[in-house]
Amino acid sequence: MEQEKILVKTKNLNSANTALLICDMLNDFVKKGASLEVPAARDIIPGIKKEILSARKSGIPVIYCCDAHIKNDPEFSLWPEHAVEGTEGACIVKELAPGKDDFLVTKKRYSCFYKTSLQKVLKQFGATHLIITGVVTNICVLYTVCDAYMRGYAVTIPQNCVAALTKKDHVYALQQMKRIFNAKIR
Repeated sequence: MEQEKILVKTKNLNSANTALLICDMLNDFVKKGASLEVPAARDIIPGIKKEILSARKSGIPVIYCCDAHIKNDPEFSLWPEHAVEGTEGACIVKELAPGKDDFLVTKKRYSCFYKTSLQKVLKQFGATHLIITGVVTNICVLYTVCDAYMRGYAVTIPQNCVAALTKKDHVYALQQMKRIFNAKIR
């Protein structure tokens, strides 16, 4: 799949104008022993697979939002080196491999919206509702939900499709998303 695909034609969306986001389901977060391993990420793969299959069947666009850091990225002062562009660690896990009609948005920071093409892609689809999945619940997922809320999107979080480094962080983030950003947690 090419690095970033710009939308050429608009798919037919369901009446809710929904898009499915898969956040950072990359080898460096999911694989055992990876540089920034989130052990619970492996447990959410089956749920995300179901969401992807359901979205594709319903004509809902599937958008993979993936870290693509540069070597010596400033973020590495906070976190171990991870998801460096062009490395195996920056690849989407094979269990959730994108299909030919799916989209890839690369990002350098926590939010899938910050300095990315995501907003442009979503506008071309006419999306007003986002289903957000992936890792890490209290970091990239939370900040993406925040930015989605600020842009007027309705958000749903399937709780069996997000994971954090700790259970406490996971629960806290879900509560924040529900209370502060009006996300539907299902």
